Amino acid sequence: MPETADTADAGGVDPPAEPIGVFLLDDHEVVRRGLRDLLDAEPDLSVVGEAASAREAIARAPAVRPHVAVLDVRLGGSGEGADHEGIAVCRELRARLPGLACLMLTSFDDDEALFDAIMAGAAGYVLKQINGSDLVSAVRTVAGGRSMLDPGATARVMARLRGPQPSTPDELERLSPREREILELIGDGLTNRQIAERLFLAEKTVKNRISSILSKLGVGRRIQAAVIAERIRERETGQ
Repeated sequence: MPETADTADAGGVDPPAEPIGVFLLDDHEVVRRGLRDLLDAEPDLSVVGEAASAREAIARAPAVRPHVAVLDVRLGGSGEGADHEGIAVCRELRARLPGLACLMLTSFDDDEALFDAIMAGAAGYVLKQINGSDLVSAVRTVAGGRSMLDPGATARVMARLRGPQPSTPDELERLSPREREILELIGDGLTNRQIAERLFLAEKTVKNRISSILSKLGVGRRIQAAVIAERIRERETGQ
């Protein structure tokens, strides 16, 4: 049967007769509707739920237990400075559903968001400019346990990780204990909102602290601070 063949192509995540369940997160109804129509048209795919906000996604997705979650990276904001709230959803859903494959969908080719997605355990990261057939293929790919991360963008992020040490112990000593704590959470891939909730701070306070951290470390972007945090962790654990 065609359905069996298609599901086999998806990596045999479940018994062949069972469609791949997909959950959608996007704050634009027209985008969700388009994605639902596109995916539901495939015999081996089935949209089992959707949400317009991070809170809705975290509440609804575990109940329907999807195989794949297609998550908008930025919610409630379209500018490049918007927070990566969809990546925070990826991290939370994967903590609750370890077998879930998250496919991040974004309008921007952003190395910082890609780094955060990798740290959150996302299986794929694609631009919204992708055509429909390629998106369907991407869903099947991540459902089968394979990566759908753009090789060129991933290579740029990995090059940052392998690059020269961007800080010295003296620079790190300039950070207060609270700033070191925030830096560590940046390295864990947490968003400003998550850091604020974790440390019981106002989100504006976290943004101001991060600006101070970047200045003290002599770097201009959050991804560079995340790389520093990872290297500190490796140094302290002796890896």
